[in-house]
Amino acid sequence: MYGGKSPQELLSGSFSKSWLHDKWSPLVGGLFGFLGACYVNYGVGRPALSGLQKHIAAALAVGAAATMVDKWRDAHFAEKDATLRHYIELHPEDFPTPERKKYADVLEYWQPIR
Repeated sequence: MYGGKSPQELLSGSFSKSWLHDKWSPLVGGLFGFLGACYVNYGVGRPALSGLQKHIAAALAVGAAATMVDKWRDAHFAEKDATLRHYIELHPEDFPTPERKKYADVLEYWQPIR
């Protein structure tokens, strides 16, 4: 049910990243850092936005950490995909191209009981 693509084509990496891909992790990390500082202030009984320098530092630190984790994740999955691609190149007989099926061939007849 892969649309007739071979396993090699599925792992070719021919997808394009959206414009938000490189901005998502620093934005979400910064938001979590800022909200975390607000939560700490609320927990100790201070106004949520007091000590704004802590909020900025937490947003920058957690945003940078999220960016590093995202880069590590991308490198990890790139290495994993390269390993799989190499294994498929060495053993193509283990990965035949699946035949295309119609839903009529896959789904069984169903009759509701009323």
